[in-house]
Amino acid sequence: MTQVKGNVTSSVEDLSAALNLQVANWNVLYVKLQQFHWLVKGPHFFTLHEKFQALYEEAALRVDELAERILAIGGRPISTMRDYLTASSLTEGSGSESAIEMVRAITADYRVLVTELKQAITVAETADDEVTADMLLAIKEGLEKHIWMLDAFTAQ
Repeated sequence: MTQVKGNVTSSVEDLSAALNLQVANWNVLYVKLQQFHWLVKGPHFFTLHEKFQALYEEAALRVDELAERILAIGGRPISTMRDYLTASSLTEGSGSESAIEMVRAITADYRVLVTELKQAITVAETADDEVTADMLLAIKEGLEKHIWMLDAFTAQ
C-alpha cells in the first residue's frame, strides 16, 4: 500500500471504516444464517438446513479474514455485538420467516453487501491497497454467485 506523507492516518482510518462495516455486516449475517439454519421448516428443510450451515460457516471465515486485514493495515476491528448491530447495514432475522422468506432475506442482504463492497473496493484502490481491493473483489464475486443461485431457488 503506497502511503502519502501526511495522509497515512486518514487512509488507514478510511479503509478500516470500510472494512469494519463489512465485519459488522458479516457478523450480523452469521447470526441470521445460524438462526435460519436452526428454525427453517417445511418441504425445503433438508436443502436449506445444509445450505444455511454452509453459508454461516463461510460468513465466519469472512469475519476472520476481514478483521485480520484491518489489523494488517494498522487498524482495529470492531469486536462487540453492540458495535456490530450499531454499525451494520443489515438487520437481524425475526425468527418467524418462512423458508422462502429466509432465502429472500439472505439474498437481499447479499445485495447490500455487494453494493457496499463496491464502495470499499474504491476506498482500497484510492489508498493504493491492491491486496485489500483484491480480497474484497473475491468476496464480491462469491456473493454474486450466491445471489444468482438463491434467486434461482426462489424463482416462480
